[in-house]
Amino acid sequence: MSIAVKSPLIAQLTDSQQAKLTSAGNNIAPTWPLDKMIAVNPFWQMREQPIEQVSARVSALDRIQCLMPKGYYQHLYAQGDISQHALLLAAEQQEVAMSVDQLEAFLDQADDLTHFHNIADLLDNQRDRYKMAWRDEIIHQISQFCAAYYQQLRPILPCRDSSAQPDLYCHWLEVTGRDRGLSIIMDEPGLLHYFKQLPQDVPTLLAEAVAELGIDDTVIESYAHALLLDINGWASWVAYLRWQGDLQATPSDEMLQLLAIRMAWELVIWRYLKAQQTDSFIHLAALWMREKDQLPHLLAQHEQAQQPLWVWAKAAELSYQHKLNTQLVDAQKHPITAPKLQAAFCIDVRSEVIRRALENQSDDIQTIGFAGFFGLPIEYQPHDSELSRPQLPGLLQPIIRVSEWRDTQAQTDTLNSKARWQTWSQAAPSAFSMVESMGWLYAFKMLKKSFFAKQTHNPVNALTHQKSWILRKNDQLLSLTDKAELAKGILNAMGLSQFSPTVLLVGHGSHTTNNLHAAGLDCGACGGQTGEVNVRVLAQLLNEQDVRKALLDLEVVIPSTTHFVAALHNTTTDHIDCFDTDIDPVLVSWLTAATETAQRERLVHISPELAVSSAAELDRFYIQRSNDWSQVRPEWGLVNNAAFIVAPRSWTRNVNLQGRSFLHDYQWQNDADFGVLELIMTAPMVVTNWINMQYNASVSDNVKYGSGNKLLHNAVAGHIGVFEGNGGDLRIGLSMQTLHDGQKWMHQPQRLAVYLAAPREPIEQITAKHDNVRWLVDNQWLYLLRWSDEGVIERYYQGQWLPQTA
Repeated sequence: MSIAVKSPLIAQLTDSQQAKLTSAGNNIAPTWPLDKMIAVNPFWQMREQPIEQVSARVSALDRIQCLMPKGYYQHLYAQGDISQHALLLAAEQQEVAMSVDQLEAFLDQADDLTHFHNIADLLDNQRDRYKMAWRDEIIHQISQFCAAYYQQLRPILPCRDSSAQPDLYCHWLEVTGRDRGLSIIMDEPGLLHYFKQLPQDVPTLLAEAVAELGIDDTVIESYAHALLLDINGWASWVAYLRWQGDLQATPSDEMLQLLAIRMAWELVIWRYLKAQQTDSFIHLAALWMREKDQLPHLLAQHEQAQQPLWVWAKAAELSYQHKLNTQLVDAQKHPITAPKLQAAFCIDVRSEVIRRALENQSDDIQTIGFAGFFGLPIEYQPHDSELSRPQLPGLLQPIIRVSEWRDTQAQTDTLNSKARWQTWSQAAPSAFSMVESMGWLYAFKMLKKSFFAKQTHNPVNALTHQKSWILRKNDQLLSLTDKAELAKGILNAMGLSQFSPTVLLVGHGSHTTNNLHAAGLDCGACGGQTGEVNVRVLAQLLNEQDVRKALLDLEVVIPSTTHFVAALHNTTTDHIDCFDTDIDPVLVSWLTAATETAQRERLVHISPELAVSSAAELDRFYIQRSNDWSQVRPEWGLVNNAAFIVAPRSWTRNVNLQGRSFLHDYQWQNDADFGVLELIMTAPMVVTNWINMQYNASVSDNVKYGSGNKLLHNAVAGHIGVFEGNGGDLRIGLSMQTLHDGQKWMHQPQRLAVYLAAPREPIEQITAKHDNVRWLVDNQWLYLLRWSDEGVIERYYQGQWLPQTA
């Protein structure tokens, strides 16, 4: 056996190489853990580039699809969801000189694009089909190691300093160096020796790999990015840890270490083949040289080839916008001047259906759309517990900590015991091990869940049903002045200056059973939790008499006859539960009727054969569905989201938006310095982009940006994410069952259309002031449209106002 000898020279990266490798890692967007799952735009870290360039890049590097297949657009065209007018307009806007006939013919042409191949891919193309593929083993080995490393229990191997976790690369190197099974699995004798020869530190490993593999500065960033896309799930988890470190001002970035692990595999098989299989290596070296030479041109080829498909994608978007523009412009405005009930809901698209149903009960009802965390920058910590969880968007860092006024040791002990039980019972192998350990007791429990289903709850949520809350900032009780200023800011952002006798503050949450992605159906603005804590805290704050007196000095007058009531909208059943026993019976009847209306409207996408059922039968059906632990589609979440409308509700009250629009109330005349508009454009608009792009990407490429078959999911380290089956990369995004009903997609991928009812100048100024906003708008990650007081809709794009048809 010939074993390669390590060079005595220590390779070093140049500053340029280091920067490009770091830049490649910065292309990866974060993914949140299961217990805090929020939607994320998987291309967020590349938002400064045009969406077409990003699409071409990931397509060339890893066969990732940002667009739907040609047959999908053919189907939309055939059924009239893409008009010829929109097709021609899209071609003009995309600067593609093709006629309708040429665009139609394009959809019938076969794709003939080549893609980048790394060294493992090149070897797999000539590998004996009875041997394990290099790519499969590389992804599996790295993924299994990361799952064990990040489980936060203990290192896989004991380390000399038990107080410190070894760094990612060094730990992987030590574990892999002891894995005698690698040579056997790959049927490559002596393979393990080459892992043992790898450098002990990341910079040297990267430098040796770059030098030996002949990676020059023209391809190094793209090559590194391609390697990270191989293990995109774990790269996204590392990006999340980096994101949290930046939020908490404790920078931590292991992306280069993860890249080093993936690149180490490339270097090992390169050295192994060079020493052990000379003929094969000569062939590999020639193929590798060609791959590197064509990589810069490959990106341009993919961008060119995708141009007509982007025309079709935009034509579908413009067709939808044309219909929506017509609805909005033609709608009669419906102002409510003296409501008896005001109900503030989250902007979530699911709220649009229940809001419309509630408004239909009476003209004495006014609903309001606002971010679901209700402007509270809080984290929730149960009393006498070290556990805390954020209750705000992932973009933000909590400032205030809230806890119940009092607690008992019994509650704390119960919380701890339930948490330990759930940690065990919800682990991937527990369905078998718990039956073995607990015997017929647990088997009976499983059968009981199947036939007499009941909701399962996070034990922390059981402690949130309190009426008295303590608010702290920097471990100090919030002063009366701080409370009053917080309350004023929230009321101002909500646009609330006139108050009805009852004001409902309606958070939302989804009640499902046996669902690893349950948090993804809760309130994303509350950090993947229900909005219960937020609305309870805000109701207490606004009902507090001392706060109301302090608000008088801030020129905010809340009538003594006004009472704020916290409530929760169950998006699975459409029940609205009020956390107050003294509720007007008329109000209760309105809420009950709204639930019945919303349930019946949503039935068409859930179980249309029940259309003739009575209201009571439908209600039982929805409750049973939410408690059914075998139900893989308890609700449709935010599928088919397509628009974000920032305008007075009176403008859209008479429009059926079909549960496809986020709705945020806004009256620009009451926003003197346009500070509220700036908040909306820099926070909710970004969050809705994240939601929209996660759903789009999970449909267009469920293999890379979705999580596959929910029936095969196994939790990784309890909360990090899921495997589909027992291996492969960490799966991120949404499952197929979340997006597809078995026959068709329930979500039509299209970029978000944002409608702002505001003057031109502040929109221009805010866009120019904030890079994130400007990148989203000018690089076409969303459409920014202005809806004027005169009913004119126009698009703002790259500093120009473009008229829109209606």
